[in-house]
Amino acid sequence: MASLDIFNDNAFGVTSMITAINEAPHVPTMLGDMRLFTEEGMSTTSAFIEMEGETLSLVPAAERGAPGKTDDKRKRKVIPFKVVHLPQMGGINADEVQGVRAYGSETEVQTVQGIVNRELAVKRQNLDVTLEFQRMGAVKGIVYDADGATELLDLYEAFGVTQQTLDVQLDVADTKVRNKMIAAKRMIEAYLGGITSSGYLILASAAFHDAFVSHPDVEKAYDRWQEGGFLRSDTRKGFEFAETTIREYRGKVGSQDFIADGEAYMIPLGVPRMFMTKFAPADYMETVNTMGLPYYAKQELRKFNKGVDIETQSNPLMINTRPRAVIRLTV
Repeated sequence: MASLDIFNDNAFGVTSMITAINEAPHVPTMLGDMRLFTEEGMSTTSAFIEMEGETLSLVPAAERGAPGKTDDKRKRKVIPFKVVHLPQMGGINADEVQGVRAYGSETEVQTVQGIVNRELAVKRQNLDVTLEFQRMGAVKGIVYDADGATELLDLYEAFGVTQQTLDVQLDVADTKVRNKMIAAKRMIEAYLGGITSSGYLILASAAFHDAFVSHPDVEKAYDRWQEGGFLRSDTRKGFEFAETTIREYRGKVGSQDFIADGEAYMIPLGVPRMFMTKFAPADYMETVNTMGLPYYAKQELRKFNKGVDIETQSNPLMINTRPRAVIRLTV
């Protein structure tokens, strides 16, 4: 019969627990699967982004031999950011282990490990959803806590910019949707200046996606494409319009929509280090000053050996270094 003494085995040390939670089944998430954010570990709990402003100006003509125009000093500023601590508690009661018998060639350690992995899988799922929620927050410019109201990070305030919004007017039949897409791209290009992108992506709520697809201007553009196949197909996984990919984004926990219904966000792709995720180390003695990992887990025996407490955590920092380059679109 399995015993809680098993937890004194090295199989349940910090390293093995971290390995277990990192190998737990991954919950599919669009932004995570797209690898839109570059992920890196860091050994500190805060990060600094140095910005160096550069402006373009016309060079005035001068007589030959005359002194040229002196460039203005480049302005630098350092912006501090602090990671978000996401701890999660759970545990295993002694009774859960008491009724477990070894089956076949399975050892007690393997049997109890199955119970631990089940608990870790649930915790990993919760963290995955939370990380995706914060990624979307960074895309939109404001990262919120789990309640959807408490601000954890306002990227517009941090970088001293404001959000750009464009009303696509999909509720107007004669709207030239292609022109609206180009207008949104121009807003992005004007902000990025000399920085080029490799493409454009629109992440749309269900209502925005449906209004876009069913708009007369869009339907007309695809009327003869593949003999009307576009109008019969499920376009939620993405389709091209005006050299822009439009995808329906499905993200919701309870009543919390990751993108408000009727909204969408146009994102420039391929902009260097625009979307970044930094992971700080856990607040354990064993992990201090080590390079951060996406997930951590640790266990501790309860008083009187009545069970085991399990803590999982992640310490992310979701950054969009150019929040004004993401255009909020409305129906």
